[in-house]
Amino acid sequence: MNRLTVLAIGYSLLLTALIAWPKQEREVHTGIASWYGEKYRGRTTASGSVFNPDELTAAHRSLPFGTVVRCTLGSRSVDVVITDRGPFVEGRELDLSKAAFAKLAHTDAGLININWEVMK
Repeated sequence: MNRLTVLAIGYSLLLTALIAWPKQEREVHTGIASWYGEKYRGRTTASGSVFNPDELTAAHRSLPFGTVVRCTLGSRSVDVVITDRGPFVEGRELDLSKAAFAKLAHTDAGLININWEVMK
């Protein structure tokens, strides 16, 4: 066998393995999300970053800082970065920045029942 044949066989085997590789399903959670905004603008978050309610960020009680979470409500979704700890109200899963919440629902709603999943 020449070098080109060996490469072609190797490439074919690699493609077959990748196609057959089981896709990892993300775990989708359901829970209540709230939002926080202007009152906290400029304050230091638990991660050390400065909170800006115009950015797409969120607080979660235990996910590592920097985790990207996709929040979905109906046909709308928004990706947020975990930068803070909270919410500190029983029964709530995430505290979204005002901008992130507004991508899903009007802020007058106050609380929404969302699906969310860790993206990375």
